[in-house]
Amino acid sequence: MGPNLLANYGEAVSMILFCIGFANLLLQKNLIKKIIGLNIMDSGTYMFLAEKGYIEGRVAPIITDGVQSVEAYINPIPSGLVLTGIVVSVSVTALMLSLTVRLYRRYHTLNLDEISLRLKKEGL
Repeated sequence: MGPNLLANYGEAVSMILFCIGFANLLLQKNLIKKIIGLNIMDSGTYMFLAEKGYIEGRVAPIITDGVQSVEAYINPIPSGLVLTGIVVSVSVTALMLSLTVRLYRRYHTLNLDEISLRLKKEGL
C-alpha cells in the first residue's frame, strides 16, 4: 500500500462500498437484495462526496465571530448534494419496494428469473 492510499482511505472505502453494491446489484436474483445493493451503492457515493467536500481545519459555512474569509469555511455544495441525494434515494427506495410488493402479490416470488419466465408464458 502506498502513501496515497493511506492518505485517502475514506475515498478508498467509499469506492469499495460502491463496488460491493454494484456487484450485489448485478449478481443477485432477489429483488430485495438488489434494492439493498442499490442503497449500498448510494452510500458509497455519498461518502465519496462527503470526503471530497471536507477540508481539514475548516468549518461549516456559518458566519460567526465576523469571519468572512473564504479560506475559513468548507464548500457547502457537496453537503447539499449529499442531502439532496439522500432524499431522492429514500424516495426511489420506497417506490422500488412498493413495486416489489406488487410483483410479489402477482407472481408469488421475488426471483427475477422466475418472474421473467412467467411473463414469457403470459405472452407479455
